Amino acid sequence: MISVLAQERLLGAALGSILTGMVIFEHRKSIYKSISDNKPQAREPIFGRKSRQEFAHIWNKSVDKTLGPIIQSLSSRGW
Repeated sequence: MISVLAQERLLGAALGSILTGMVIFEHRKSIYKSISDNKPQAREPIFGRKSRQEFAHIWNKSVDKTLGPIIQSLSSRGW
């Protein structure tokens, strides 16, 4: 037979495990909820479509201007 002291320890361990599990579950649930609440905001574009197109055009022009001489040099050598 299990002594009363051992039964009390087992009961305390079981209740402590259940309480800890419930606390962890609630914390995870609140974390997942806060993440899912922020998801729609993260999907919104920072810039409008026109601004992104203008930025892409300016970026491409600057890359062409910067790397153009290197590309011409490599092309003339047959690369």
